[in-house]
Amino acid sequence: MEMTLQLVIDCADPQRLVSFWAEALGYVPEPPPGGHSTWREYWASTGVPEEELPAGAGETSESIIDPAGQGPRVWFQQVPEPKVTKNRLHLDLKVGGGREVPLAVRAQRVTVTVERLTKAGATVLRITDEPDMEHYAVLLQDPEGNEFCVV
Repeated sequence: MEMTLQLVIDCADPQRLVSFWAEALGYVPEPPPGGHSTWREYWASTGVPEEELPAGAGETSESIIDPAGQGPRVWFQQVPEPKVTKNRLHLDLKVGGGREVPLAVRAQRVTVTVERLTKAGATVLRITDEPDMEHYAVLLQDPEGNEFCVV
């Protein structure tokens, strides 16, 4: 039996996070299944009752996919409750190239990515700059407060 992985992120505003995380990961919004103009139309065709769909749900894509088909699908599930505590799971965006790349080069790659993501709506929480340990990373929050690292 084949297994695939989908990452689900609870949120208040799926469209906002689709835009942000598509930029962050180099993904694209997932189009609705063939023959359907929206996800809402698709869900209705599969029997999902209208009362189970929040206002506006499925009118635009609420998931993103890796255009190369290698990374997992990410679905932004609208939920009524806000995020209230620290994430128990977070993503590391590994852009530095690994320890075989000089620390200064890795730090520059991280900095460029952080600048791009702050323009897209991320907030920097902490910079970890430990040259003695050959480590440089930045902890950020997405537009809804979900924490992730750029390493």
